[in-house]
Amino acid sequence: MKKIFTLSFIAITAAASAQQKAISGFTPASAAKELQTEQAFDASLSAPRIGETIKELAAYPHNVGSAGGKAVAEKILQKYKSYGLDAHIETYTVLFPTPKTRVLELTGPTKYTALLKEPALAEDATSNQANQLPTYNAWSGDGDVTAPLVFVNYGLPDDYETLAKLGVDVKGKIVIAKYGRSWRGIKPKVAYEHGAIGCIIYSDPKDDGYTAGDVYPKGAYKNEYGVQRGSVMDMVIYPGDPLTPGIGATKDAKRLDRKDAPTILKIPVLPISYHDAQPLLAALDGRVAPGNWQGSLPITYHIGAGKATVHLKMEFNWDLVPAYDVIAKIKGSKWPDEWVMRGNHHDGWVNGAGDPISGQSAMLDEAKALGDLLKSGWKPKRTIIYCSWDGEEPGLLGSTEFAEGHDKELQEKTVVYINSDGNGRGFLGTGGSQALEPFMDEITQNVTDPQTNVSVFDRRKAHELVEAASVKDKKEILDRKGGKLEALGSGSDFSSFLQHLGIPTLDIGFGGEDGGGEYHSIYDSFDDYRRFKDSSFKYGVALAQTAGHAVLRMADAELLPFDFRHLQATIDKYVTEVNELTDKMRENTDMENQLIKANDFGLAADPTKHEQMPVAKDTVPKLNFTALKAAVDTLKKVADKLAANWTTASQANGDNDKMNKMLYRAEQQLLSEGLPRRPWYRHTIYAPGFYTGYGVKTLPGIREAIEQRNWKEAQEQVAVVAKSINNLVTYLSSAN
Repeated sequence: MKKIFTLSFIAITAAASAQQKAISGFTPASAAKELQTEQAFDASLSAPRIGETIKELAAYPHNVGSAGGKAVAEKILQKYKSYGLDAHIETYTVLFPTPKTRVLELTGPTKYTALLKEPALAEDATSNQANQLPTYNAWSGDGDVTAPLVFVNYGLPDDYETLAKLGVDVKGKIVIAKYGRSWRGIKPKVAYEHGAIGCIIYSDPKDDGYTAGDVYPKGAYKNEYGVQRGSVMDMVIYPGDPLTPGIGATKDAKRLDRKDAPTILKIPVLPISYHDAQPLLAALDGRVAPGNWQGSLPITYHIGAGKATVHLKMEFNWDLVPAYDVIAKIKGSKWPDEWVMRGNHHDGWVNGAGDPISGQSAMLDEAKALGDLLKSGWKPKRTIIYCSWDGEEPGLLGSTEFAEGHDKELQEKTVVYINSDGNGRGFLGTGGSQALEPFMDEITQNVTDPQTNVSVFDRRKAHELVEAASVKDKKEILDRKGGKLEALGSGSDFSSFLQHLGIPTLDIGFGGEDGGGEYHSIYDSFDDYRRFKDSSFKYGVALAQTAGHAVLRMADAELLPFDFRHLQATIDKYVTEVNELTDKMRENTDMENQLIKANDFGLAADPTKHEQMPVAKDTVPKLNFTALKAAVDTLKKVADKLAANWTTASQANGDNDKMNKMLYRAEQQLLSEGLPRRPWYRHTIYAPGFYTGYGVKTLPGIREAIEQRNWKEAQEQVAVVAKSINNLVTYLSSAN
């Protein structure tokens, strides 16, 4: 009785408020019903239940291929079924390496054997469990190497340019790099390209430790023994199972020989704690590292390449293991072949309370709330599909294999894919397809932040203003009416949907006030989460509301709320950026060459210094962006006309089936045959950077060719992008 009274009260108040609120894609009458549905949905969400689910699913280690991983998948399956969803497990067979030998020793001038172990803590109930994956980097190569050690800062291309200027060569050496500034897999990749035979990665306390605050368990930050596990797969070539690129990794799928898989590294790689790193760094001699390379350990950081030598040995079990994707459906009542998809992974490196179980638990509460709506008689117009992915941590395995195995059907039917991952206390973060910016603004302006009681939209905008670097940036934020969807690179399960299949995508999560050093360690536990991440679990509710409202509105909209004017404005900005990039590079190159010609460095006269004289670079040519700018200008006209026609159609209450299909498939027109040297990535506007990994590169074909000074390829890619935009122009013109 109490529940019936509550829902009746919600219905009355929602109907009243709906008279004041318009929702894009809904008529006034259907908007009132939608708001009533959303309030009933919100009433079914429970912060305590989300906390209980985090505790339950993070109770034991559950990496892909493990008994714990299977148990978590089966628990999730039963939850979906208990909510009333039609659920099943879809199993893929994927390669997953686990270490059988890990040795790291300082062999000279002093001796030290690395611990390679995180100790159990009395304050962390699950830190002493069996079956924890040891500290390692998946997709390291097997290897047994001994060589001089070289400190390479963050191990990025610019750092190797600095080393070259200082006369330091890493060929035949083992390098040690700091975590940070880039995705971890870039560090061994760049080291290998420069001839290194091994790579060690450590977390410096300046970036991830006591410099930020008290360390765990007293505080949230990384203690001296904490280690960040993680994948170093060369995901910028392609994610997913390394042996089945482009096809679903079913049991009988045709597989590459492991030695031919380009995403598996060729040299041994090992992550270590700053406790184990300090003796290695202290043993280095040679030049003192530049000031901006210095960390927070109580030593002077040297570059090395001298007397300090290390022995690194890594051997792996290269096993094919099951990956369990849990798929749950609510069939649409009107458009069953149009799908609204929602996903979050369930596998962790160890217990994974924050990453990913916090997001998974919020998503499960969404599914329960939808189940409660089903029991009240509600049915979505479009099919809703909830996906709990396995194998995300080693390289987006579960989602990629699903997307590759169902590629044509997904492109035909998927209206939007909505992703989340870990979640915590703080500010809303959103990224994805910019044609959905106004859609997300309407949602985020009506979800309340748990700490401040203002909308999550307003709290994020206030945070952006505080963080703005200049008066110009502050003015731009204040003048901007809506919010922005950030461009997506990689690092979570959205990648296959957006960058391979061209499916409209959103990525949603909260954070920024939940900092800490538990990431990918045994300390990513329920005890850590409830103390330092989201003690009330109310940001789990905020995530469930934000993503859940997006699911509900997309499922029931009469006219899908895509506005391509926002995409056009974003692409136009990117075109300006690459044009300015070439101009800036030209100015800098001309200036550097003049200085070199004048021998203004004063280096050659002193043979005791090992710096190398800079070499003059080729002049940066003028690239022809005319065709690209013309395509973007034409897209503006077509997008403006489509927006006007969309408004007319939304007021006419007519049959919008044909327009809806064209709207959600439009982004596929921006796909090409693939980026140079990595054709799996087909989106011409977004891709993970070749040397940034998780970090996005916009207009990646053009931008990276410019950065690599490949002028011929840059001009070719200008034509490729212009063609894809013209394809979108033609497609949207037919919608008009």
